[in-house]
Amino acid sequence: VKLSYGTAGFRADASILQSTVYRVGILAALRSLKTQCVIGLMITASHNKVTDNGVKIADPSGGMLSQDWEPFSDQLANAPDPQSLVSLIEEFVKKEKIPFNGKHPAEILLGRDTRPSGESLLEAAKQGISAVVGAVAHDMGILTTPQLHWMVRARNKGLKATESDYFEQLLSSFRCLMNLIPDRGTSNETEDKLIVDGANGVGGEKLEVIKEKLNELDIEVRNSGKEGGVLNEGVGADFVQKEKVVPHGFGSNHAGIRCASLDGDADRLVYFLVPPNNCSKIDLVDGDKILSLFAVFIKEQLSILEEDTKGSNNYKARLGAVQTAYANGASTYYLRHLGLEVALAPTGVKFLHEKAAQYDIGIYFEANGHGTILFSEHFLSWLEDKNQELSSTHEGSEQQKAALRLLAVSKLINQAVGDALSGLLLVETILRHMGWSIHQWNALYQDLPSRQLKVKVGDRTAVVTANAETVAVKPPGIQEAINVETAKYRNGRSFIRPSGTEDVVRVYAEASTQEAADKLANSVAELVDRFLGFRSS
Repeated sequence: VKLSYGTAGFRADASILQSTVYRVGILAALRSLKTQCVIGLMITASHNKVTDNGVKIADPSGGMLSQDWEPFSDQLANAPDPQSLVSLIEEFVKKEKIPFNGKHPAEILLGRDTRPSGESLLEAAKQGISAVVGAVAHDMGILTTPQLHWMVRARNKGLKATESDYFEQLLSSFRCLMNLIPDRGTSNETEDKLIVDGANGVGGEKLEVIKEKLNELDIEVRNSGKEGGVLNEGVGADFVQKEKVVPHGFGSNHAGIRCASLDGDADRLVYFLVPPNNCSKIDLVDGDKILSLFAVFIKEQLSILEEDTKGSNNYKARLGAVQTAYANGASTYYLRHLGLEVALAPTGVKFLHEKAAQYDIGIYFEANGHGTILFSEHFLSWLEDKNQELSSTHEGSEQQKAALRLLAVSKLINQAVGDALSGLLLVETILRHMGWSIHQWNALYQDLPSRQLKVKVGDRTAVVTANAETVAVKPPGIQEAINVETAKYRNGRSFIRPSGTEDVVRVYAEASTQEAADKLANSVAELVDRFLGFRSS
């Protein structure tokens, strides 16, 4: 089996992963020696079926493994025998000048999700780590993926980083935001109850912990994994977002109630509504809508802060929203209409994260519900100073409340990676702050109908894209042909991109009606087939 390290690390059937996880243990120890920082190793296959598993590395920032180490990861995983493995490592250590003398310690935090195969794979990772002299592994237990990333980031900032520290930070910043909600009298439309689908995974378990510590929210957790359901089977954010149907355990008795769904390792979050007349279909409130909600709130706080023209320490923050070409065109239009700078990045969380880090406050989300908010160090230190200034001159003013809200958001949101638990708590506080129901939130804009198709091709590398995958520069002439088709439809938009894993080209199309979106997708798929399909080869 040839494995390749993608955005999700290595993933495969759990039964064949032991040697790979052992080798990734070695990789994590080398990465720790190289960076002289704490590194994370997470055993999960996220929204994949329960018999799969996977392994990925968290870098010192809490983000994903640096891309320039990915080719070495692939070589390491695919080395055919022990001898080639050892010589590969020796060569790499020399090239990267990794201090390999036993004098420097290496520290790795280990986590796993609830999959039954996780325990033995964790053991393999420990053995790989201890094969490197001076490397120490700390088993942090069963965690969500974002919890492990958070811990790595916190440890490298010199902060406390246990699971109880994680919960403490989330809950104290959540309470701070709740205490700052403006008093609207009786005009609050937010329904009290929230029902959450835990995907029968680790997120459901951890949400139960949060629920016990929180009196402020009325949360009911379904599919927590304790009722005997199977991880990701007919449940979870990935299933709900792709299929647009209710997860197992939800039905007509939940009509009109605010519902949310986490994915298997709790790094994705979507909300949904069960309509009263059709209880199998849902009204999906996806990552684009979550991004829009966060943007409305943060923009409001920045506007209040900018009203303080008398203060000596004023600064105009750069707020940006980052999306991929897959974001619904209606959401991009809405965000631009709000006066936001919207940037497009290629598909993949690492590209979105990188782009968002270029702003004072960068919000990124994919439609699948993975995303977060990044605050620059420069902006946060300015905000701390501003809050100090306001507390001595305008204690309790609207400006000071806005500063406190933004500081609380920076602590509540997981700035390492997308985190369904912290995202859910932030959504809940913002809805209460705005006095909105899920219906009002969902009505911010109406999604344009869209269609996605896959076309089998002889060689996917024949497609080369530019401008964050919105334009195909190769094969020559295909983009012009796509433009001609797109121009035939109102609000038409279409693009193609090669799959990262298989010889297929993905087609995305949207237009003002579902029929038009379907027609546009089909005609673009025919173009791909004409230019690149098996018939043309």
